[in-house]
Amino acid sequence: MSDFLIIGGGIAGVSLAAKLAPLGSVHLVEGESHLAYHASGRSAALYEPKYGPPAIVALSEASDGELRGAGVLSPRGLMLVAGAEDMASFDGETTALGLDPITVDEARRLVPILSPDALHAAAYSERAWDIDTDRLVQGYARAARDQGATIETGAQVTAIRRDALGWVVETAKGDRQAKVLINAAGAWVDQVAAMAGAAPLGFTPLRRSMARIPAPDGHDITGWPMMFGSGEGWYAKPDAGALIVSPAEEHGMDPHDAWADDMVLAEGLARYEAMVTVPVTRLVASWAGLRTFSPDRAPVFGPDASVPDLFWCAGQGGYGFQSAPGASSFLADLIAGRATGYDAGFVKSVSPGRFA
Repeated sequence: MSDFLIIGGGIAGVSLAAKLAPLGSVHLVEGESHLAYHASGRSAALYEPKYGPPAIVALSEASDGELRGAGVLSPRGLMLVAGAEDMASFDGETTALGLDPITVDEARRLVPILSPDALHAAAYSERAWDIDTDRLVQGYARAARDQGATIETGAQVTAIRRDALGWVVETAKGDRQAKVLINAAGAWVDQVAAMAGAAPLGFTPLRRSMARIPAPDGHDITGWPMMFGSGEGWYAKPDAGALIVSPAEEHGMDPHDAWADDMVLAEGLARYEAMVTVPVTRLVASWAGLRTFSPDRAPVFGPDASVPDLFWCAGQGGYGFQSAPGASSFLADLIAGRATGYDAGFVKSVSPGRFA
């Protein structure tokens, strides 16, 4: 019998395991063969604390010190680019992200392949960083284990019930028991909630496809910033000597092991190509992940409105890595009954009870 049982081995569940371990015995179960298999393993891995809805921004800003202390950040920078047809969204996005407008020539000095004919406006900030996602996940896993937590992979949850002592979670590796259950199951959170006797909250997994392409024209792209097309019709980011490009789509899906849609990927690559001088001639690889959102697109952290000893840790919506330190600390404080450092309005804005 554990004090806490976490379902889900993405960044949300693993970071929470590390924060809960000082409070009691922790058991984390993950259905896949390794941690961070789904959305967490397919992230663009950028820390831009002003990127996301208000609750995510607050948690991301609170994550700054822990991310820096973990040594997982490296400089990247962020640039917003717009064609003439994108200007309706450009000014608002520039303000929301705290970017500084720059000239077309300045933008092309940062990314030489940007087309002088297509590029109408740009804005930039150096305040964006790559996240070493594997190092962060493994660091939390190691911290959790060092404090006595058990992390179990290949333990797909098949049923959940209550008995006189608490929760009984049936997995592919046997029954696991705990006093408190935390639902951090990513795209599967509503299904896990239903197994636990709680009302699903209406989460929607949204597919996002990615392509890896060779460095354009053999450029050294190491120092290029991440680029967003205004209106978020595409983005591109250097990654291990290549460039990853996404159409930034949001297509509703049932929870599954996602893969890229070739037509959607082609459309996104065409939007990227319209802003640069070097065409895409081949793909190195492609993949997709599911970014899971609640009905109001804010994350969900806190106790279930009707089922005792059940907590939600869900709906990070693609911002999981940049907000994980703040989110896990916040939820651990809630579970422990401690002051969270956030006001009542914030607590309500992320509570599962807001959907009751």
